[in-house]
Amino acid sequence: MGLVPPCFITEIVERDLREGHYPRLLTRFPPEPNGYLHIGHARSIVLNFGLALDYGGECNLRYDDTNPETEKEEYARAIEEDVRWLGFTPDRVLYASDYFETMYRCALVLIQEGKAYVDDLSEEEMSELRAQGKPSPYRDRSVEENLELFERMRQGEFPTGSRVLRAKIQPDHPNFKLRDPVLYRIVHAPHYHAGNRWVIYPMYDYAHPLEDFIEGVTHSLCTLEFENNRAVYDWVIENLKGKCGLPLSPRPYQYEFARLDLTYTVLSKRKLIRLVEGGYVSGWDDPRLPTLRALRRRGVRPEAIREFVRRTGISRHEARIEMELFEEVVRDDLNPIAPRVLGVLEPLRVVLTNYQGEEWLEAPYWPRDIGKEGARPLPFSQELYIERSDFSLNPPKGWKRLAPGQRVRLRHAYVIELEDVVEEGGEVKLLKARMVPGTLGANPEDGIKPKGVIHWVSARHALPVEYRLYNRLFLTQDPEEGGDFLKNLNPLALEVKKGFVEPSVAQDPPETRYQLERLGYFWQDPGDSRPGRLVMNRIVPLKEGYRPQ
Repeated sequence: MGLVPPCFITEIVERDLREGHYPRLLTRFPPEPNGYLHIGHARSIVLNFGLALDYGGECNLRYDDTNPETEKEEYARAIEEDVRWLGFTPDRVLYASDYFETMYRCALVLIQEGKAYVDDLSEEEMSELRAQGKPSPYRDRSVEENLELFERMRQGEFPTGSRVLRAKIQPDHPNFKLRDPVLYRIVHAPHYHAGNRWVIYPMYDYAHPLEDFIEGVTHSLCTLEFENNRAVYDWVIENLKGKCGLPLSPRPYQYEFARLDLTYTVLSKRKLIRLVEGGYVSGWDDPRLPTLRALRRRGVRPEAIREFVRRTGISRHEARIEMELFEEVVRDDLNPIAPRVLGVLEPLRVVLTNYQGEEWLEAPYWPRDIGKEGARPLPFSQELYIERSDFSLNPPKGWKRLAPGQRVRLRHAYVIELEDVVEEGGEVKLLKARMVPGTLGANPEDGIKPKGVIHWVSARHALPVEYRLYNRLFLTQDPEEGGDFLKNLNPLALEVKKGFVEPSVAQDPPETRYQLERLGYFWQDPGDSRPGRLVMNRIVPLKEGYRPQ
C-alpha cells in the first residue's frame, strides 16, 4: 500500500509518467515560514513527499519566503523539523529568496515586452478600479519609463507601498485574478534569509510558478483556494518559458485538492496567532492546539498522522472532518504499541482491614487480543488508592462499582467489599474494606461474583503524577459559530489532576505510550516531566462513549 491512496492526482501522475511527459516525478512542499505547521499541512506534506516515494521521484522542501515582514528563521527551522518528524526527508531544502535575482531578470523581460508596468495607485484605488474592471491611469507608460521606475524601485528610492509592478493582462478579465495582478511590491524590511539586499519582493502568484519552473517541478499541488490563481500561474510560465534562463519545456502544471479541515478547532494561522499571543494557550506547542509540534508534545505519533491523511483521502471535495475520526485513528495507532498499566486520576484512599504487609503480583502488559507477551511486578498493600468516581454511597440503578453491600474486583488482584466509610465535612475521605480471601485473579470457580472490575494503585509504592487531560479546544464543531471564535473556547480544554501511577513506569523510556486502564492513552510530557516530578499527558481518551463499568 502506498503512502498516497489512489485518487485523481495519482491518476494524473501515472498518466504523465506513462506517456513520458516527464523523465521523473518532482514535487515540492512549499510552506511560507510565517508560522508553525498544523494538522492541515499534513495532507500536503504526505501528498507531496508520499507521491515522490510511491513513484520513485523526488520532493523538495521549499520555503515560499517572499514576505519579509512576517517570516522568521525560527519558523523555517521548525517547519523542517516537523517535516522530518513526520517521517520525510527532503531531497533538497530550498528558498524562494535564492531565486530573487532570476525573478528580477524575468520581470525586466516582461517590461521590455510590454507585458508589465509600474503603477503608482494606492492599494485602495487599485482595488476599486479592479473591482470595476477599469484600467489604471498608469497602464500605458512607456517601456523606457517602466524600466527606469522599476530600477529605482529596486534601488530603494521609493517608500514602502508607494509603487508596484503589475502584469499587463486584461483590466476587465472575467477571472478577477487576471485583472492586471501585482507582481512586485516595495517593502523596506530586512529578510531573514536574504538580508538587506532587496527592497522589492515578488508576490506569491508571480514567484510560485517561477520557483517551480526553475527547480524542474513536474506537478505543483495546491489547495482549492488557489484554483483561480492557476490562470496567473500559467500566464507567467507561458510568457517566460525559454527566456531569462528558463527552459522551454517541460513545464510544471498546477493541480488543486481539498484542504484538510477538522471540527472543534481552528487551522487559520491568524486565529492560531491570536490564541498564542493572547495567552489563551501556553505556546505553539500547547497540546490543546492543532499544530504539529503541539500534537507531538501531546503524544500523537507521526504514524497516526500519516494514517489519518491516508484514511481521509485526497479529493476536490471540501469537507470538515470529524474530530472523532482523528481520535479513532490515534487510538488505532496506540492500541497495539501501548502497554496497559494502572493509574488513578482522582484518588480515594482505601484501607484493607484484614490484610497486612504487601505482596508483588505479576500483571500482564497486554490483553489477549493483542497477542503480545510481557508482564511487570505490581505491588499490592494494605493501603490503596482507587478512583473517586468508582465509589458511590447511594449508587444509581445498574451501578457496577464499589458501593455499600456491593463487591468489586481490583484489576489483577483481589475482590474487596466495603465495611465502613469515613467522612469529613460531608466529603468521603477514607474507605475501609475487607479483602475477600482466595479471590486473587479472575477465577469463576471461587463462587465470588463481583459487580465489576476497577483500577487501583498501592498507596505505599505508587508514584505521584500531575495528569493533564486535554479535551477539545472549542465547545462547538464550528468554532466561528455565533461570531468571535474565542467565545467558543472550551474552559475545560485542559484539566489538571493530582494522582498516582504504578511504579513500573519509572523503569520505562520516557517516550513510552501507555494505556492507563479505563482512563485513556498517556505519556510523559517531554517538556515538564522529569524523575521525581512525573507529568503525564492524556494523548486521547478511550473510545467515545466508553464509560467505566
